[in-house]
Amino acid sequence: QVQLVESGGGLVQAGGSLRLSCRASGRTFSRNAMGWFRQPPGKEREFVAAISWSGDSTYYADSVKGRFTISRENAKSPVYLQMNSLKPEDTADYYCAATGSVSSSQYVAARRSEYRYWGQGTQVTVSS
Repeated sequence: QVQLVESGGGLVQAGGSLRLSCRASGRTFSRNAMGWFRQPPGKEREFVAAISWSGDSTYYADSVKGRFTISRENAKSPVYLQMNSLKPEDTADYYCAATGSVSSSQYVAARRSEYRYWGQGTQVTVSS
């Protein structure tokens, strides 16, 4: 069974930092672009950040640009989301996702429809 498992969520004060991790089980995602999405309470799931399978290309939502960093050491390693300068509006359930296999090492995806595999989510709460 293919799974993506997120970890690292929790409660943090505004201005603080958290690092989320996304690990795969059941298979590797060495030729898959990866992404992070979030769903604030009562709102739609939204794109946060994406990274190519090579790790060379990244893309961010404007709301997190300059504060969050998505990374992966190599195509088979976990994917991380370093979140700095957190704000109360960053409070949400955060989901890791993987696209289907792609040939381009630079491909990144920002739309939910481009992702095939999803984790169960990890909760992030930022207090003011």
